[in-house]
Amino acid sequence: MAEKDVNTMKVSPVVWKNGELIKWDDARIHVMSHVVHYGSSVFEGIRCYETSKGPAVFRLPEHIRRLLNSAKIYRMDSGYSKQEIIDATVNVIRESGLESCYLRPVIFRGLDEASPSFGVYGMLNPIETYIAAWQWGKYLGEEALENGIDVCVSSWNRITSNSMPAMAKAGANYMNSQLIKMEAKLGGFAEGIALDDRGYVSEGSGENLFAVVDGQLVTPPLGASILPGITRDSVIQIARELGIEVVETTIQRSALYLADELFFTGTAAEISPIRSVDRITIGSGKRGDVTKRIQDEFFAIIDARRPAPNGAEWLTFVADTDEKTAVA
Repeated sequence: MAEKDVNTMKVSPVVWKNGELIKWDDARIHVMSHVVHYGSSVFEGIRCYETSKGPAVFRLPEHIRRLLNSAKIYRMDSGYSKQEIIDATVNVIRESGLESCYLRPVIFRGLDEASPSFGVYGMLNPIETYIAAWQWGKYLGEEALENGIDVCVSSWNRITSNSMPAMAKAGANYMNSQLIKMEAKLGGFAEGIALDDRGYVSEGSGENLFAVVDGQLVTPPLGASILPGITRDSVIQIARELGIEVVETTIQRSALYLADELFFTGTAAEISPIRSVDRITIGSGKRGDVTKRIQDEFFAIIDARRPAPNGAEWLTFVADTDEKTAVA
């Protein structure tokens, strides 16, 4: 099936819903669905790249494992196994007509119209599972990967892990992210950096953060209320393979200004350099050498031009999933 064009954005004409493919325009929910009123959803952002060996999804098993882990925290059993969702994701790509795309699996509490249940308690609401795909370019802009972006430290703190589980990629968490992002954009910045409840650096509105200090790669630990990012983990593994020491530790706000290099990581953002924080120039004010080295290796891996560190299988090729993800 050919892709559908919605407001110049190419989207898959089909969406996977609870075990079957439906038309994009039929992917609708009731306004009284639990998720609409209480934010009861968990989701993933995944990229399929047009590689030198054909379309391939980056770290698909890890993303689906995190999706199901997020659902487990919120007691949402989709009824589908990890492999079933992996297979469904690949099938959506095959039917989409897209060579590269951004994928959005989402699990949420809906509405049983025959026996509706309203209120905060959502355990009586049915669990819905959807997978959609669309063509999405560089999240922070085409030039961000080379030239870097200008960011600010947000006045909004990152949610605390004892109030909402930061390890879950939950829709409700992103109300916090929206406040951070809106404040940044309205202030003339591309993105914001949130601090945790102790005043230490946490992450961006939708990205993990790395600093380069005296040749070391420094990043906030999971205890700083960060999401355990798939790209974050990839960068850590790539850096260690390159002989770059990686330190997971708390980072003071002022340390951001003094870093030699800073960059964001994320499925949407990929690896995006930061050239200034609060209008203070970082390093030379452009992408640094360490950032570029890691970028080069990262993009070589996602283009299937080199294997992942430690012989890991990071690519799921759409043409033949039985061939697993080995990269020669």
